Amino acid sequence: MAQSQIFNIPNILAFTRLLLAPLMFLFLVNQDAAIFEGIHHSWLNYFAAFIFVVASATDFFDGYVARTFNQITTLGAILDPLADKMLTLAGFLGLMMLGSASPWAIFLILTRELFITGLRVSAMSQGMDISASWMGKVKTVVQMIAIGFLLMQWPGGTLLLWIAVALTLYSGYEYVKHFFQKTSVL
Repeated sequence: MAQSQIFNIPNILAFTRLLLAPLMFLFLVNQDAAIFEGIHHSWLNYFAAFIFVVASATDFFDGYVARTFNQITTLGAILDPLADKMLTLAGFLGLMMLGSASPWAIFLILTRELFITGLRVSAMSQGMDISASWMGKVKTVVQMIAIGFLLMQWPGGTLLLWIAVALTLYSGYEYVKHFFQKTSVL
């Protein structure tokens, strides 16, 4: 792979998201650490929310730039969903650890994410392309909105989380159905 393909704008944005996810997690789960002494917990949540919004914006722009300027690469196809998973994982686990998100909702979302990631890897090993579906993209947006609402402690955050769970499970069903249709098992 040529250097220009590796170091293109979409890949840099996805890599930036990879770096921002643990930083956001730090603000959420280490609120009593000495480095944050004297900073009110609500400000740490605001910092985490700001990092989350910036990281979420990179998700939109890396896809837009990749498609618009034909900068789609194999590395980007791996980095983008990995960065999305890391960002949502950091948000959901951090919120769960703070007691701001239902452990059951987080368990269901993360189980689906791990299962579908494994399914996609299996499909790729068989030469099949199981790209993100429209419902998968909607699910990601709703997850990110739910995380934002929960981070800011806005009304409706818990309802959005459960809507995200429903969309996550439904889009998982679509992936499984699509996989088995392509493998002619169903």
